[in-house]
Amino acid sequence: MLGFITIGEVTVTSTIDYGNLMHRAMRSLIQNVLTDVAKDGLPGEHHFFITFDTMHPDVEIADWLSDRYPGEMTVVIQHWFDDLDVTDEGFGITLNFGDNPERLYVPYDAIRTFVDPSVEFGLRFETPEDEEEDGDADILEIDEAPMDEMVEPSPDPQERKEAEVVSLDQFRK
Repeated sequence: MLGFITIGEVTVTSTIDYGNLMHRAMRSLIQNVLTDVAKDGLPGEHHFFITFDTMHPDVEIADWLSDRYPGEMTVVIQHWFDDLDVTDEGFGITLNFGDNPERLYVPYDAIRTFVDPSVEFGLRFETPEDEEEDGDADILEIDEAPMDEMVEPSPDPQERKEAEVVSLDQFRK
């Protein structure tokens, strides 16, 4: 049973919503990382796989990308990206899809996974659909499983390549 305490016009629950607090903290971590990358570029071998919900109402992507990826999409931020703009609500970035630069805007609430395979770090945000499947509501998983055998390092970090859309199924348990 969930109890409420009413103070003036503000309603406060009598429990701490740790799941929501963790989600906000981890999204803030992503914001901080992207802010540093926007300012200084990607350090060393760092690169990111970011999977997001293409149906989120605040996601902005080209219609052809939305048609091609009607549920979720994974982008790779590594060799070529431009105009990374990080805000409190999300980030905008221009990526290259087959020699076709496209501007994307992704709110943090739309992010499902954030992975930096160069340091074996990953975050996965549970969605209501995930909760129904496995019964673990409000669980934030931080994966530290070895990823080096799953991701091949690029031969030349300075080489500009087009953005990749990949499936993160290989990273899921």
